[in-house]
Amino acid sequence: MKKLLTSLIAFLLLWGGTVWAHDDRDDGRGEVRRFVTLPDGVRFPEGITANPANGDIYVSTFDSPPGNHPNKLLRYNRHGQLLAERDFASDPLLGLEFDRNHNKVYITTVGDFSGSGSRIQRIDANFNGSTTIENVAMMPHIGAPLLPRQVGNPDTSSDTITFGDFASVPNALAWDSHGNLYVSDSFQGAIFRIDNVAGCTLPCVATPISHDPLLATAGFPPFGANGLAVSGDGKALFVANTGDDRVLKLDLTKPALSTDAVSVFAESINGADGIVFDRLGRLWVCANQNDEVVALNANGRVVERLGSFQGIGRHGAPRGLLFPASPVIVGDDMFVTNLAIPLTGTVGDEPEEDVTRWTVSRIELPGL
Repeated sequence: MKKLLTSLIAFLLLWGGTVWAHDDRDDGRGEVRRFVTLPDGVRFPEGITANPANGDIYVSTFDSPPGNHPNKLLRYNRHGQLLAERDFASDPLLGLEFDRNHNKVYITTVGDFSGSGSRIQRIDANFNGSTTIENVAMMPHIGAPLLPRQVGNPDTSSDTITFGDFASVPNALAWDSHGNLYVSDSFQGAIFRIDNVAGCTLPCVATPISHDPLLATAGFPPFGANGLAVSGDGKALFVANTGDDRVLKLDLTKPALSTDAVSVFAESINGADGIVFDRLGRLWVCANQNDEVVALNANGRVVERLGSFQGIGRHGAPRGLLFPASPVIVGDDMFVTNLAIPLTGTVGDEPEEDVTRWTVSRIELPGL
């Protein structure tokens, strides 16, 4: 018997050493867990940011006006307890960014969808239901990129795409080390910068630094320039293009509005949305149409895939990830909003139609 067991163990080791090996998945890292369920009647969590000093998590909602679901900014502590909510009425909210130097939360408000004008706003991090909301900058209307996009085909022919969106849809935000705030505009195919945003005289000026056809889209979902992340050396701004399933790279060392500053960094990320770097230099991307988050290495290659959609629970909340929109990393954990919003307009073809409670997920990142 002893000889038989020894032979069996040797066979298993030769056949697949993973029988005995323990990788980073065995300790629960990489698993998607529910962090919070939003309050009753609060729908479509989109933006997210965090206070690194105390672990508070901030979540914004992107509900379409008019309706009986006012948009809100929510604040949770690190344990998932709801600390405060601020009503933004009919103005849909997209991206959030935390200002750790001045203890403020910056917000992209898509007022063009509600008739109030798109703008960047901010609020004290320790807000309550009546805290003043400051208007930081109105978003300019510059229209879609004037230059068309030329797309080459395998037979050496090419297609020409022209863009016509005019609405301003400020989406994501990112800081550089000088206190300047970058803003993506998903419909106008542009990146704006607000210089010295904490100290500029209100209203501050949002200046376009890139207005490139690669930042626009004719794809689905119909959002071009979206998630933003500044490289560690400050020389590049990474930009998700949701409709094109791409992550782009904007060379910040080139002059503003250069026609050769934007390049493709990664392709075929289905619905590339919010992005964030971890401390290992991996760029995590929410693939909202694939219900997963992926990590890219320095060459733009996918090196990790985490999460999946696992159905709707009996209380109407998604299990796993469903239309993951925005990530934020606190310590070893990544928090991800599940936007779970139906977009096609065709009844019965999207699981998002069955969602009645909305969630934020938590993932302990592998490799950290």
